[in-house]
Formats: sequence, C-alpha cells, structure tokens
Amino acid sequence: MVQVIITRRVGQEWRGSGYRVSGDAVLTAAHVVRDAVSVTLRFLTEDGEVTELSGEPEPLWEDSDVDVAVLKIPNDAGCGGSYAAEVPPVRFGLITQPVECEALGFPKFKLRPATTSSELNRVPWHRDSHYAQGKTTPWANLRTGTLEISVGAPGPDPEGRSPWEGMSGAAVWSGGCLIGVINAHHLTDGAGRLTASRVQRWYKRLTQAQIDELGELIGLPARAVHLTRLPPPPPHPPSAEGGPAEALADEVSKQWRKEEEERRVHDPFPLPVRFRCTDRDVLDNWANIRKLPRGAVAEPLPLDGELDQIVDAYASVPSCRLVVLGEAGSGKSILTLRFLVDWLDARTPGHRVPVIFGLGSWDPAATSLRDWMCAQLVRDHPFLAAPAERGGNLARVLLDADRILPVLDGFDEIPSGLHGMALKALNQATTMPLLLTSRPDEYTRAVNDSEDSDVLTAAAVIELEGLTVDDYSDYLIRASRTIRGDGADRTVWDAVLARLREGPYTLGTANLAEVLTTPLMVSLARTIYSDAPRRDPEKLLHFPTPEALQDHLLAAFVPAVYKPAPNDNRDADGPRHRRHWTPQQAQHWLGYLAAHLEQLKTHDLAWWQLGTTMRRSSRMLVIGFLAGMALGVPTGIGNLPVDLVATPHELGFAIVRGLLVWLLHGLVAGLAFGFAYGFAPRGAASKPSTLRIQIFGKTRRNGAEITRRFMLGLVFAVPTAVVLELMDRFVVGPLGFYDGLGGGLRGALLFPVELGFGAGIAFAVMAWLETPIDTTSTISASDLLRTNRKNTFVHMLVWLLVLGVPAGIAIGLTPGRVGSFASGPVLGLLAGLVFGIEGAFGGGLGYGLSFTAWGQWVALSRMWLPLTRRLPWAVIAFLDDAHDRGVLRKAGAVYQFRHARLEAHLAHVYRARQDCTGRRVHPVGKPGTMGERKSVVIDTAIPDRR
Repeated sequence: MVQVIITRRVGQEWRGSGYRVSGDAVLTAAHVVRDAVSVTLRFLTEDGEVTELSGEPEPLWEDSDVDVAVLKIPNDAGCGGSYAAEVPPVRFGLITQPVECEALGFPKFKLRPATTSSELNRVPWHRDSHYAQGKTTPWANLRTGTLEISVGAPGPDPEGRSPWEGMSGAAVWSGGCLIGVINAHHLTDGAGRLTASRVQRWYKRLTQAQIDELGELIGLPARAVHLTRLPPPPPHPPSAEGGPAEALADEVSKQWRKEEEERRVHDPFPLPVRFRCTDRDVLDNWANIRKLPRGAVAEPLPLDGELDQIVDAYASVPSCRLVVLGEAGSGKSILTLRFLVDWLDARTPGHRVPVIFGLGSWDPAATSLRDWMCAQLVRDHPFLAAPAERGGNLARVLLDADRILPVLDGFDEIPSGLHGMALKALNQATTMPLLLTSRPDEYTRAVNDSEDSDVLTAAAVIELEGLTVDDYSDYLIRASRTIRGDGADRTVWDAVLARLREGPYTLGTANLAEVLTTPLMVSLARTIYSDAPRRDPEKLLHFPTPEALQDHLLAAFVPAVYKPAPNDNRDADGPRHRRHWTPQQAQHWLGYLAAHLEQLKTHDLAWWQLGTTMRRSSRMLVIGFLAGMALGVPTGIGNLPVDLVATPHELGFAIVRGLLVWLLHGLVAGLAFGFAYGFAPRGAASKPSTLRIQIFGKTRRNGAEITRRFMLGLVFAVPTAVVLELMDRFVVGPLGFYDGLGGGLRGALLFPVELGFGAGIAFAVMAWLETPIDTTSTISASDLLRTNRKNTFVHMLVWLLVLGVPAGIAIGLTPGRVGSFASGPVLGLLAGLVFGIEGAFGGGLGYGLSFTAWGQWVALSRMWLPLTRRLPWAVIAFLDDAHDRGVLRKAGAVYQFRHARLEAHLAHVYRARQDCTGRRVHPVGKPGTMGERKSVVIDTAIPDRR
C-alpha cells in the first residue's frame, strides 16, 4: 500500500491512497493527483518502516472518466526498505455474485498524534492505515458502473467532513484479485458505504489503445473476458454429469476456435462492431430483467459496448437472457462466435457450456424446443447420444441439468408464420438462460403483430450499430498490399477512403458509404479488392443504387476466391493441396447447393440431405436400381460356379441361367428396396448414424432394441424370400433353366425361414455391436460420413458370416457325391462363399442403400448428381475447399454459407439461369485452366425441376 501526499497549486496539501502494482508504478484515483504541483509517495511496511519518495507529478497514465491514474515511482537507486521490495504481479477480477472484499488505505478518521521522529514527519500528526473489510455486489450502482462497498461505519467527523477522506485510490480486493479502486464517499449513503471504480467497467469506457497501455503498465488483461470471475464456481460436479459437460466444452472450444481462424476474424484485426440498448418497443420490464423483488423501481441496464464486451454485457443481465438485433450482414454471427469463444476463455469447470443452435431448422409447430436442441446436440456431438444412467441420453441430461447455455442464432430464419409460436415456446422456458439473435423487423413483428403476442420474458435487447469510415478504413488498408512509389507508400483503397471522408460527395459515394456499414459487405470488398492484385476499388463509386452495389459484391465474391493464384502449383503433393475448380464450375455447383437449401427451407447444408430435393419417384428409381444390382450381380455370377460344380450342366446353361437369375432377382430386390425406401417414414433412417461399431466393450444397446431389429429383419426378409422362390419355381423353371438344386418342397419351405432368420440375426448383431461415438471423435462432416461408411461395411460382413457359414456347414455335411467333387469341405466352402457374398451385397449393401444415410449419399450424391453434372464427383472435397476459401462455414456436422445473403444470391442466379434457358446448363472445361468457358446445353429431363 502507498499513501499519496500532494501539494496543489493553491498550496493546499491533499492526501490519498494507492497500491504499488509494479516496480515503478503506483495505482491510485485520478482526482487525487489532479492539479498537483508535487507528489510524495509514502510506503509503509507491517513493522512500521516508512519510506518517502518525492518528485514532480508525472503520471504515466490517467483518465478522469474511470477516475484512475498510474504514477511513476522516481528512479532513486539509493532508496531501500519497502521501495526495494519485490512486487508480485496483480490479478484483476470481476464479480458475478455478492462477495466479501477488503481495502487498505489512509482515511481521515485515522488521524493520530505523531509519536515518531520528526525527520520523517514534518507535522505533529499522521494518518495511520485502516484495513476496511466489507461486502460488495454486482447489482448496485449499475447506472454509474461503480462498486458499492459496505464496510463498518466510523464515527462522525468533528469538522463535519467525510471521515473517509484520504481513502480514495485504495485498491479493493476480493479473492486475491483487484476488482476496483475507491474513488468517492457519498455522505447521503451513510458512513458505511464507499464507492469504487469497477475494473470490469474500464473496458466499456476506455479505448482499446488505453486498455493496451494499462496492460503494459499494471498487467491489466487485454479483454474483460480474461478477468478472474468471482466468486469461484462451485466444486467440480460428479463425473456422471460433469464428464460429458467438460468433454462438450472442450469439443465446442476446439471447433469454434478453428472456425474463427478459418474466417480470418483477426486478420488483420476484428472489425469494431458496436451494440447499444435498443430503443424499439420489444423488451420486458426492467424489473423482470433485473429480477428485482415486488415493488422495486428498476433503472435500465447500461448495455452499450463493443464486440469484445459482449460477455460482460450478457453477464450484467441478472436474468441471463439477452436478445441481439441486427440487420443482414451487421455481424450477428461474428458476435455469437465472439461470445462463445470469450465465454469459454473465462469458463471454469462446472459453469454452463455455450452451444450455438441455428434456429432456421427448428419447426416449433412440430417439435418442442428442448427436443429439438437435444437432437441438434446429438447430431453435432455424437458422443452425447450415449444412454444416461437414469434414462434418456447424455444430451437430455445436460439440458435438464441446466448445463447448456443456448446461443440461438437466426430467429428470423424460422419459417414464416411460425415466429409467434416460436416466441411462445421460448417463453414457456422462462428460467432458461439464452442469447438470441434476429433481424429487427422479424423480431418486432413477432412481438407486436397480434393481440396475443408477447415479449421474450425477462430478456434485455441490444441492437448492432453500423460501421463508419473510421471503423473500416484502417482494416481495408492493412489488409491490402502496399504499393511503393513516388516517395510514399499507398494502397488501392487510399483514394476511395479519401472520397468517403472528404468528398466530393456524389451519389456513388453515398451508395458506397451506405453499403459498407455492414461487416459482411466490408469483408466482401476486402476479399475482392484487397486480397486480389490489380483490382481497383474505385469502380465501387459508380453504382447507381446501394442494391446494385451489393449485388456486384455478392456476384464478384465467388470468382474472386476461386481465381487461381499465378504461382499455384498444380502438381503439388499432399492431401491438403487445393483442387483446381474453375470459377464457372464453382458458381454452378454452389448455386445448386444454395437452391437445394432454398427448397428445403433451411440453411444447414448436410451431406445426408443432398439429393433429397429430387422427386421421390426419381430417388426410388435410383435406389431401386442400385439395390437390384447389388443383389442381382453377385447372385447371377454366383450361379456359375454352383451350376458347374454341383450340376451336370455345361457352361452355356450356367451363363444363361446366371443372366436370367441376375435379371429376376435384381428386379425383385430393386422393387422391394425401392418401395421400402419410398414409402418408409423418413425419420432416423434418413439421418446419419451417431453410432460406431465396437467389438469389445461394455456399452451395448438394450435388449428391446435388439429384439426390435431382429423382428424388422424377419418381417422384411421372409416375404422377399418367398417372392424369390416363386420366381425360381414358376419363371426360371418353365423357361427350361431349372438346375435341380432347389431342394423340392422342403427347400421351398426352408429358404424363407433361413433367409428371414439370417436377416433377423444380422440386424440383431448389428444392434448389439453399435455404441455411441466416444468423446475423442471429431464432429466434422467428413468424419461422420466415414463412420457411417464403416458401419455399412461391417453390416455387409455380418451378412456374409450369418448366411455363408451356416450354409457352408449344412451343405458340407450333406452325404453323397455331387458331380466329380466329393461332398464335404470343398462343396461346403464353395456354397458358403456364394451364399455369403450374395447375402453381403444383396442384404447388407441393399439395406445400406435403402435405409442408411450413407447409402443414400452414395446413390444420390456420389453417383446421380455428379452424373447429371449438378455436383462434382468429389463432393466432400469440394465442400471442404469452399470452407477453406471462406464461401462456406462449418457448424457442427453441417456446412452453412458464410451468410444468408450470399446463399440467396447464388440460389437466385442458379434459378434465373435455369428459367432463362429452360434447360440445364453445365460448365465445361479443363479444371485448373484459365480463359473463357463455353456452356453445353443438355436436352434431358430434369428430375428435380420445379
């Protein structure tokens, strides 16, 4: 601690307190040293040793708004004692609940007669130290953003002044952290109340440059989210609940930090997005927001701030419910990303885990909010599908235990007409903490449009502000290449920014100024003109309307990011080497994807939904054809060795019979699987499995699920086997190609039983082997696709073993001789191999094509859509590349376009191109080459044509 003694210009001596924060700096209140002509710093140790240092007043830093100053300790090497002591670094904190606190200073009521040598005390009186202990709360003095410190009250001052004079500048501590600096005592508060400048609010009232300077001087963190939160969180919860929550926090943190890096949010620095408390009539009573008792009068919360203060703003809302309004492209998505990352930076075990949920896929008329969030959690974090001890899955447990902080992004993206219903659903969960984003008009209509509309209960509402020239000028300049010449460095943006600042102010200048108020358009302009050489942004000053300028930026974005670099090495090795898709190809394929999302009325681009916008009949034909081939080909080929070995027939008979069986069995399987796909309810079967195959381990499906799977296989396989047997008996036989291996009536009766029980056992074994994906797995689309593919291949292997092994054993043990081979192992091995392969492809692959997301992906996205030139052959590689280029972003297991405006633009261009020609137009040309591209018009029917 330090006593600060100053002499003012009028000759009056004044005293205050301070704290030595480093070897050469003292923290105090700015008003203490105001108008000082000399300053004396008096250091006092526990044993009463005193050291004084005097000098000219040269504050290293001061600001009257937060009433804080940093004084420089004179560089006097001859001083010893406390001045030479080691100073430990200071930790700074913020409070989230009422806490105990303490401060050490030199107030007036501690004035005492001098008992020490006059060498150190030039007056016969001195002030002794006072150790004030008390409490403080985050909910007092919210209007001024200060701390109210409740301490023991001293007696009245004989002169009628404040007994706390001289305490200003003392550091306020709690939990070992500095949380404020005492700067006032209001007589109307009584003798037991002190006021302090709150560290947390310094971040709202100071510029980032000032914060950075304080960081160098006293060690203040660069952002408020790095302050230590007080009181500390409760002890780590039991592993049954804490384990999944901490695993989820780790996974979410890794995912969104990587996404923030991919979006280049900090390159060269984040745009200064600002927010303020909205003046729209869309928020609840402040008493409800602040959760005050009945009859209390509530003042509005000071919620204005910048992007890196969003966590502080949210934490200052006692109800923990905040709505963020912003126009299209105003930075809502970046704000949610910043909120999530900053929250996780400051989070400690036991606190809620923020998870971003895209509201565009929620249908409040069909699914409750919690059920939908549970499904989203399982989709993006498959390990949460694991069963919990008390029923349900881990996702449901985390939601019910209030361990999730929902960040609900895109309220305006909920299907039209359902906003009011969605708002009612959100109000039913009045205690659920949340952060909700929306465009202003949609949210205002949902709140005010009908008589039974209501505000979001206990939710504060802030609104994003537009950018100014000063906000983005340095951003665009620093993101551009430096042009050297004429004795000065410049960039392509210098002339444009000068016009925006100084004029002449024309219609084109006004249009550009209006368009660049949103971070989306600034980032598009940066990509098109700053990142690309030889592009002149002065053309942006010549558009007749803001809408035309926006269309230009949206249209130029994809060609800009797909234009190959001059030094691009096409022969480079490595799995991460970027493929060479031309801008025309990328524009066409991205347009199809955007139109696909438009038709699905969602913004989530999921690999398992690609192709689902085709007509159902077209999909049934594709699935049925592939499933028929899966059974017909191995069955037809398998007949060749069986007929040649087990019958006296020649090769010609075997070939013709094989072709006939190929056709008929394939037709039966194709019809069965095609109709099963077309008329089965589209539920979990059309979504990717969140399970993996585990041979060893204790986590297994319950007996009810295994029984259900067995019955499913039995019910599906028995009728199919009956139809196959009828085909062999009444079609193949009368045509003269009966080979005598049917087994008569006994064989006809046993075949459906064998196939039915075999399919049932295969399904049951798969159910027994499946277990939820563990917490070490990733949540990317490609990894989820890989897991589903592995599951299908294991399914085929199980079918091979279940059908092949019993058939081989039974035939191998049959007495007698067949042809020139002895019965036994040879014939058994051959028969088992044939039946197993037919079962693997016909049953396992057919099931995979019809009833799994991976099978539909293969049939539609990897075959049909590339064949019809609507997507490239390497679909996942194309999506990952689009993400790397900044066209797409990742949200869990799905992709999204970087902004809904870009998605809508690409869809519009794609639809207009179709409507203009009446035919499908496909880009052609050698990938990776530059120059003009021609288009080929294909005169074929379009399956998904609307």
